[in-house]
Amino acid sequence: MNQFALNLIQGSVRINFTPEAAQNLQRELSTLMQSLKAVAITTGERGQRPQPQATMEYRYTGDVFLEVFCNPNIYPSPFAAKVLLTIRDDKIRLTTEAELTQLLEDIDRYLENN
Repeated sequence: MNQFALNLIQGSVRINFTPEAAQNLQRELSTLMQSLKAVAITTGERGQRPQPQATMEYRYTGDVFLEVFCNPNIYPSPFAAKVLLTIRDDKIRLTTEAELTQLLEDIDRYLENN
């Protein structure tokens, strides 16, 4: 199993992660980007209220538990969006925010190397 580096707003964390799990997360993030774009387009149109989009919740259980959560309805654009990350095992729990664009870059880099 390979190390996946998640670059956070302040610092980074590495976890054991499989390429299959990374591909699943990448698909979930792609769907999230579409939701964020739909909100941004509708918000940009005058007098239009955006259609509420479903939240994204991704969970991975391996050596550690990883949860990625994002509500696309609260961000004006995909570039402003942040995700809530929870990483835990039996000894430690880390809950923090990460920029969506950075997470996408981290996933792409991980998949290129694996």
